[in-house]
Amino acid sequence: MMSDARLLKALRLEAVDRPPIWFMRQAGRYLPEYRAVRAQAGSFRTLLQTPTLAAQVSLQPLSRFGLDAVILFSDILTIPDAMGLDFQVQEGSGVRLGRPVRTAEDAARLPCLDMSRDLDYVLETIERLRGTLAGQVPLIGFAGSPWTLACYMIEGCGGDFPTARAMVYREPALLEGLLEHLTQAVSEYLCAQARAGADCLMVFDTWGGLLTAADYRRFSLAFLHRIVATLRPTGKPVILFTLGIGDWLPQLMDTGAAAVGLDWRCDPHRSRFLAQEKRVALQGNLDPFCLFAPPDRVSQVTNALLQSFGSEPGYIFNLGHGIRPDTPLEAVSAMVAAVQHFGSS
Repeated sequence: MMSDARLLKALRLEAVDRPPIWFMRQAGRYLPEYRAVRAQAGSFRTLLQTPTLAAQVSLQPLSRFGLDAVILFSDILTIPDAMGLDFQVQEGSGVRLGRPVRTAEDAARLPCLDMSRDLDYVLETIERLRGTLAGQVPLIGFAGSPWTLACYMIEGCGGDFPTARAMVYREPALLEGLLEHLTQAVSEYLCAQARAGADCLMVFDTWGGLLTAADYRRFSLAFLHRIVATLRPTGKPVILFTLGIGDWLPQLMDTGAAAVGLDWRCDPHRSRFLAQEKRVALQGNLDPFCLFAPPDRVSQVTNALLQSFGSEPGYIFNLGHGIRPDTPLEAVSAMVAAVQHFGSS
């Protein structure tokens, strides 16, 4: 039964035989089988928007490593793209949005999305995955946080987002209006993913750590609270991840999410203490650069991290951020094997 899956039990703070493992960006360029399908598709955009191919690459890490969850292969920028901002991934220069949102007029032109029409390819991918998985492991759906999406939409590209960060001070009302619009879209998108068959929902607040403490509460955390509340009637557990969460971790735990993700800088002992007090699960937090060490060293570091989180229920093994595209496969195999054999004699 799906309710007995390690990931879902850990999210409910129930005992499991070993920590469940999945990792961020687990379907991607570090896998040769992904690169083959990407070449077949001809472009990242085509791969993303072709449900048969997106489902295929979503399943590749499960086939290779026997992980405890599949995460939908998609991108956080599907929402801005559906709003007409012309999302492109350019080799060598990264993400580009052709029509940034810089003024009140730009924001006013953003449409309200119809998920079944504007993001139907994502929902079809989820439906295909549910049929293929047939309850084998949970399927994780996801979206970017309103603040993180706003960073890309204002800047038009990645980086350290100087235009978006200046808007916090220069035009906070405009920014809050954009965040309101995005909060509605993200909430509706994740609800649609839940209806399509996702077992768990994750929100990536990748750039929340760029903000000051006060601005994080105003421009990111407040909207995460609202998304979690909107998703509660779906019955699907929610995982929140803010890169660079630091001292704000207790506030993220107070959102009502089932779990919070930890980046590699979070101390496991402090995080465990807080999580037990708040009755929330933890996910994380191996440094992705550990995977450039020899496999035996990867195993040692993985085991040490598992031991530092202890044996109490409510822990999911993951990386502290996404896996890098040049990561050696033998290191990934060593990490996965260490988790899968943890605690066995």
